[in-house]
Amino acid sequence: MRLALPRWAGTLALKAAVFITVMCCALAALLGVLVHVSVTNQTVGQARDLALSRLADATEAFEAGDTLGSGADVDPPDLPASLRALALAGERGTMVADTRGRPTMWAAGPADGGRALAVRVDYAQSARTIEALDSAILWSAGLAIGATLLVGAFAVTRVTRRLHTTARVARRISAGDLDARVDDPRARQRGRPQDEVGAVAAALDTMAATLQSKLLSEQRFTADVAHELRTPLTGLHAAAELLPPGRPTELVRDRVAALRTLTEDLLEISRLDTGRERLELDTEELGALARRVVRASGADTEIRVVRDVRVETDRRRLERVLGNLVANAHRHGRAPVVLMVDGPVVTVRDHGDGYPEYLVAHGPQRFRTEGGARGHGLGLTIAVGQAEVLGAALAFTNAPEGGAVATLTLSQAPNLPDGAA
Repeated sequence: MRLALPRWAGTLALKAAVFITVMCCALAALLGVLVHVSVTNQTVGQARDLALSRLADATEAFEAGDTLGSGADVDPPDLPASLRALALAGERGTMVADTRGRPTMWAAGPADGGRALAVRVDYAQSARTIEALDSAILWSAGLAIGATLLVGAFAVTRVTRRLHTTARVARRISAGDLDARVDDPRARQRGRPQDEVGAVAAALDTMAATLQSKLLSEQRFTADVAHELRTPLTGLHAAAELLPPGRPTELVRDRVAALRTLTEDLLEISRLDTGRERLELDTEELGALARRVVRASGADTEIRVVRDVRVETDRRRLERVLGNLVANAHRHGRAPVVLMVDGPVVTVRDHGDGYPEYLVAHGPQRFRTEGGARGHGLGLTIAVGQAEVLGAALAFTNAPEGGAVATLTLSQAPNLPDGAA
């Protein structure tokens, strides 16, 4: 089982800061150890050479019967036991030991009579030099790590800021704002070499421009086709009205009416795609408006008003949305179809097989069919577009016990005193 890390642990800036800090600490520790070992060996070596030199002089004086120099003695009581044993074994050696509270370099060798001749050299100054060097290494390493971390964080922050800008623009494009661009200043400079972030920003801008151009072309094509179809359809409708009564005439008129409805739907979608629709707001009783929609549909729809409210909306567009939902429920679902008003929330439910999985997950898609079944046409697509213009939320779900449920949530009008406008 993997542990879940907090969200801030995945940021690039934090990872870069941790990496820089770890590398700086490792490099500082390596350099500090090398310098410490080198200086310590040099200092200890100099003190050892001095002690051995004085031991040689003291040995010559002892063998000649002369007076021993300062710091030299035979079997001194402070001589470390290990160094004394080495001298009694006939060997010469040196050792740093704490003698009477001061660091001392001892050198000892054998003397006549099974005794040890020893020389001590003050090691305090050398020890202070090594301690000062260690302190300087620690301070310089800390300053170097801090300075490197600040410079690295500044450089990484500049990169992450540009990445965040690119991600924000990508989210705006995915939300439908095709005018959004990163417009990275480095990508605009042709002679300047581009880094990876600039290349991603330029590629995203190019993709958005291409996508916008294709969508605009499709919208223009849809609008042009719909406009061009209106004139021949008008003539076709007039000609169909002149046909003699009969079953073939009814079929022709029915298909002409369906084609006219499809053309008007295409025109409405093209207007919605342009994003230039304007609202004509008014305050409406939601229950009364729902009843008008059901009466206009001519279908057997049950109305339930749990809680009636007044909403500030565009009456024509709201009637269009509810009318499309009711018509879709009767066309693709099964009775009974129920339209329920509960405050600013309106639900339209049928008792059929429910919406397809793709529609519940991604919303209605134009002319799409699933598994050879009948598609949902343009009615739900227009309903979603008009709901967006109204600033309402339209969701599609399936009831657990079966049936499709469309839920429209409107903004409620503020409470006004009687007679107020």
